[in-house]
Amino acid sequence: MIEYLKVIILGIVEGLTEFLPISSTGHLIVAAAILNFQNDLNGTFEIFIQLGAVIAVIIYYQRDLLTQARRLPRDRSVQVFWLGIVIAVIPAGILGFLLRNWIKEVLFSPAVVAISLILGGIIFLLTELRPPTAEEVTTEDVAQVSIKQAFIIGLAQTIALIPGVSRSGASIVGGMQAGLSRKAATHFSFYLAIPTLGGATLFELITSLDTISADSLFMLVLGAIVSGIIAWLSIGWLLRYVSNNTFVVFGYYRILAGIVILILVAAQIL
Repeated sequence: MIEYLKVIILGIVEGLTEFLPISSTGHLIVAAAILNFQNDLNGTFEIFIQLGAVIAVIIYYQRDLLTQARRLPRDRSVQVFWLGIVIAVIPAGILGFLLRNWIKEVLFSPAVVAISLILGGIIFLLTELRPPTAEEVTTEDVAQVSIKQAFIIGLAQTIALIPGVSRSGASIVGGMQAGLSRKAATHFSFYLAIPTLGGATLFELITSLDTISADSLFMLVLGAIVSGIIAWLSIGWLLRYVSNNTFVVFGYYRILAGIVILILVAAQIL
């Protein structure tokens, strides 16, 4: 029963952090270490429960997705948009496939998360010190993202294979540097989450089936359900926030969180 309570807590952590630019995987790794969460999944849990966040995005954007699905066969702009999504997925998909075991064995640690949080926070602050000018922002509408912009965002997303970097943070900053407005970059990041996280989750499940017990499977499903509910609630808040605010607060949070984690690691608490 205690382990199931830990799963619920971790599901809440995942749901709250998946779409915020503060790294859900990094927070899960640290939270699992603090809770002393015991499982035989070897990193699969932290990846699989992202499925809840994927479902949350699909539900949140269901009307837009259905409209685009109907227009896809004949609307060139919709075809280009989804081609851009596919192209943006490819870089992280290839690297993630090739480095999957090494990432889980070497980088899934609180110390790596802490360093990534701090470096990412500094990048956020530097980005906000000189935000793109009105002339540099060429794309206000997410539906107008070009293939070149999508590829740049995809390259930026590969950095998020390092726990603590943040997939949403990397793709949003990459999008802003490619000429997207803050809001358009955030919307694109949500759409990009569907194939990126969905693909990673399914691949992880298929390749780990032989190591997942019935009890572990229940933990995975429970964590995904909880994370999905919380993620759905957080999407709307983040979209409202980015309409009127910068990411400076997330930059400072990342640096502070990273320092605290490093202190806990040095004190051998983590």
